[in-house]
Amino acid sequence: MPVKLLSSTIIGLNEFSQDPLSALQGAERGTLAVFNNNAPVMYALTAGRLAELLAAEAALTHPTDVALDDQFFEPSAAAMPVFRAPAGKFPMYHGWQPDADFLRQAALWGIALSEPVSDEELAAFTAYWQAEGRVFHHIQWQQKLARSLQTGRVNKFSQTRRDLTEVAEPDRQTPNGFRGE
Repeated sequence: MPVKLLSSTIIGLNEFSQDPLSALQGAERGTLAVFNNNAPVMYALTAGRLAELLAAEAALTHPTDVALDDQFFEPSAAAMPVFRAPAGKFPMYHGWQPDADFLRQAALWGIALSEPVSDEELAAFTAYWQAEGRVFHHIQWQQKLARSLQTGRVNKFSQTRRDLTEVAEPDRQTPNGFRGE
């Protein structure tokens, strides 16, 4: 785990090499920055400070005191079955499902979807990409689905149906400002 060490105790390399133990014992909070030519070359830690840092790292890898805000979770999402996405890149397959929080993720990507994915939309998406045979990561498939829904829903509602058998009737009025009567 990369850690940024902050030390208020700084010593030169020559001074440190003459008496490293006493320099380290005098270091504030057990951390000493050793400089050479105005640039850090190493950090020295006491055994106690190293133990503190390792304990903090272990606490970060196993968080137990994380509180989740309930407003981000729908009660129906907990009852939904959990689908495990394959690791790495994979081709689209029948039965693929987006994550339970797909609408929230789409909003983070800048795609505001007002309603969840219908079974028909998901079936059309998976059928198209199964035939293509491309491979992507799970998150990339979800982004493709979000963009597909965004464009598909816009096109579906923006087109007005017109009767192809209707004969157009010419307008017989002359607009104001035109001569022609």
